Amino acid sequence: MKFVHQSGVLHLLVLCILFTILAIFIVMTGTFGPGIWQDFDPYKKYGKWPTILMYIMRLLTLVPLPLSICNFLGIVMFNTFPEKPKVKSSTLFGPFLCFRVVTRGTFPELVRKNVSRNIAICSELGLDNYIFEVVTDTAINLTKSSRTREVVVPAQYQSANGCLYKARALQYCLEDSVNVLSDNDWIIHLDEETLLTESCVIGIINFIKEGLYSFGQGVITYANEEIVNWITTIADLVRVGVDYGIIRYTLKYLHKPLFSWKGSYVVANVAAEKKITFDFGSEGSIAEDCFFALSAWREGYKFGFIEGEMWEKSTFSLMDFIRQRKRWVQGIIMVLLSRQIPARNKFGISVMVLSWLVMPITVPNLVLVPLYPLPMPNIINFLCGFMGGVMLFLFVFGAVKSFNYRRTGLLKFLFLCICPILLMPVCIVMETCGVTWALISRKQGGFHIVKKETTPSRIEV
Repeated sequence: MKFVHQSGVLHLLVLCILFTILAIFIVMTGTFGPGIWQDFDPYKKYGKWPTILMYIMRLLTLVPLPLSICNFLGIVMFNTFPEKPKVKSSTLFGPFLCFRVVTRGTFPELVRKNVSRNIAICSELGLDNYIFEVVTDTAINLTKSSRTREVVVPAQYQSANGCLYKARALQYCLEDSVNVLSDNDWIIHLDEETLLTESCVIGIINFIKEGLYSFGQGVITYANEEIVNWITTIADLVRVGVDYGIIRYTLKYLHKPLFSWKGSYVVANVAAEKKITFDFGSEGSIAEDCFFALSAWREGYKFGFIEGEMWEKSTFSLMDFIRQRKRWVQGIIMVLLSRQIPARNKFGISVMVLSWLVMPITVPNLVLVPLYPLPMPNIINFLCGFMGGVMLFLFVFGAVKSFNYRRTGLLKFLFLCICPILLMPVCIVMETCGVTWALISRKQGGFHIVKKETTPSRIEV
């Protein structure tokens, strides 16, 4: 009861921060200021064509408005500090769980270490019906036990529709000659570096026991334990905010992957996954997670949100960060252009792609707006302030949820919460570089694998 009360207070504080940031941004845009619309002529001051160009650039800023609205609703409608999930039934009985890790075999020691650590988490909770299945292109010699299974994808394997990369490995697991799971079992998809927590395992168990949805997903944080690259980690804080915003709103309220979802922390019923498959051909092999989610939505499956977070690492270098974003953009554009997905299921990714397309045009507004102010209708100023405030809040909120003041100390915690404000322009430029590279590339660059193993000399937070 005490924690529930504390949870509510913390959520109210978060809402206070949100509305304070929104108020500051809306006031800064001139929404409630003196009307300069009548007595300021930008055409005389800047010239006709520069003024028209700047107006176009300002108005294109509104393209991602649906994203901002859904993020706002996800934060406001649901408690941002939910009570830690508790097991609602025995962990000794129930459906069989398969934690599936897909890897090329590039980082065998990382995979072995994380599998051992994740098994320990499951054992501590008394979980009994589970196995960790590592699907790899190259054998990693996983220690044999009743809790592990290593599946090596043959080099000559080809699916019926010729899917590639991670989708190919995932599809291989669904082949009748390889699959050992029954239709009532569940698969939890993890990346190589994904670490389970007690809360996410409990959340998964409760989600499955409720039996309401065929697919689910929860929050992933990126600033736990060892920080390899502070800039990319701070840039990824917005992803934590988006998990609590868009992902939570669309899965918990709409029960649809309106704006797609992530490729890990995917909880799927085996029968449903086998019906959808990952055999989408080459066009669904770069962003196989997005293609899968929209295909499942097309077939009428419902999605739910899972309480409890998993841990991952941000990319270790700025170049890997940019390459990762490039792959995401190119992959989702391929999904958007695919005829396999009906137009009615593409609204969300259409907004995302349009937002990316205008990003190289709108980002210069960070400099142009203060240097070359333009008279705008109050509603436009309000919406621009709203969008800017939501974006900054997601970074700050991501820091609040990612860093623990008990571990860092209060002063360092406050500093880390301020860092996203200082570095947000840098983060936006990095994102823009990835988007621009994706748009100007003639060919998609394949499935780039980022570095994921650290060295013992790295300094922990």
